[in-house]
Amino acid sequence: MTSTAERLKAAPGETVRARGLPTGWGAAALIVLAGSLLLGLSVGPVSTGVWAIASSAAAHLPFLHVHSRLDATDSAIVWQLRAPRVMLAMLVGGMLAIAGSAYQGAFRNPLVDPYLLGTAAGAGLGATLAIAYAHASGGLLPVAAFAGASVAVIAAYALGRSAGGIRGTGTLVLAGVTVTAFMTAVQTFVQQQHASTLQQVYSFILGGFGSATWHDVLIAAPYILVSSVVLILHRRVLDVLSLGDEEAASLGIDVRRTRLIIVVAATIGTAAAVSVSGLIGFVGIIVPHSVRLLVSTSYRAIVPLALVLGGAFLVLADILARTVMSPAELPIGVVTAFFGAPFFAVVLRTTRRLG
Repeated sequence: MTSTAERLKAAPGETVRARGLPTGWGAAALIVLAGSLLLGLSVGPVSTGVWAIASSAAAHLPFLHVHSRLDATDSAIVWQLRAPRVMLAMLVGGMLAIAGSAYQGAFRNPLVDPYLLGTAAGAGLGATLAIAYAHASGGLLPVAAFAGASVAVIAAYALGRSAGGIRGTGTLVLAGVTVTAFMTAVQTFVQQQHASTLQQVYSFILGGFGSATWHDVLIAAPYILVSSVVLILHRRVLDVLSLGDEEAASLGIDVRRTRLIIVVAATIGTAAAVSVSGLIGFVGIIVPHSVRLLVSTSYRAIVPLALVLGGAFLVLADILARTVMSPAELPIGVVTAFFGAPFFAVVLRTTRRLG
């Protein structure tokens, strides 16, 4: 007899194989991530060998008597300048990708991304207000962006509830679109009133890790780690939600409460990510769909692989951002959009064909 899990469907005519994360793909994803981290640490105006970086890292580990091949200057470049940038890119990329997979499962829509409920617009407005009125930079800017993103999501939920509850995913999505439009309008108004801040605002909106520090990593990491753990623990439930609300409820799932937990976890992590990186689009579309096409349509595989490969993807994108126009840097949002826009078109075409 076929079990319920084996009958889960992610899209019309596409059956999910009820299995967990394939060991081979999991190992391959970790290798790709490790390779991207080493590459990110080695690439720059000052060339640093991979083996030298590996020996320097091993020299800091207890019980390993390894001599570092990096001198004091190279060590400072690698661990104080490049390492926080690479780590932040990994955390942000992983969070955006896993949040994208969670939103797509929770709303049963393969085209949604982490900015669905106005997170990006709220973060952009918060940053714009802080820059325009408080001349914020450094530590205050991430706080303002996080606050703006949180307010946007709360407003979207409140609007969705007042419009007939959160039972239907369509109502919540439309509420998010409404909040996004309003906050974008307010942001544009503020920018027009403070034209001198346009360059700093656009620098945040286009995203980047050029000024990343270990402090930024420490600010975002707790939120991202907790959110990721919650989403990974709910990966099986996402498969059940893909059946539809009525059948999921008949299987004993509190659909409203479960969807709320998933959305809140994904949104808090996304807010923390964009507060330190700026607005970086398409990661939540590219990575989960690549996993879906190459590995499995089951969220038991998509969610953890999206977390790992999302980190690797954004680290590699950041390498392109800082090398393509060297010594100048290209905004990383431009790089992800360059790959993401055509990918989104392919996903849209495929989804329409399946529908």
